[in-house]
Amino acid sequence: MSYIITDECISCGICVDECPVEAISEGEDKFEIDPELCTECGSCADVCPVEAPIPADD
Repeated sequence: MSYIITDECISCGICVDECPVEAISEGEDKFEIDPELCTECGSCADVCPVEAPIPADD
């Protein structure tokens, strides 16, 4: 199960540098996680100030 970024995202970009597989990119309204690249490590969730990255429900 990969992570997703919720609408709580404030587009600060902190999570981008923390992702070891570069699965996070800037989308139109918020940052997005590529589910094909995400390794479910949780690094993005650990650094997010608004807890926007959460595990996706499969």
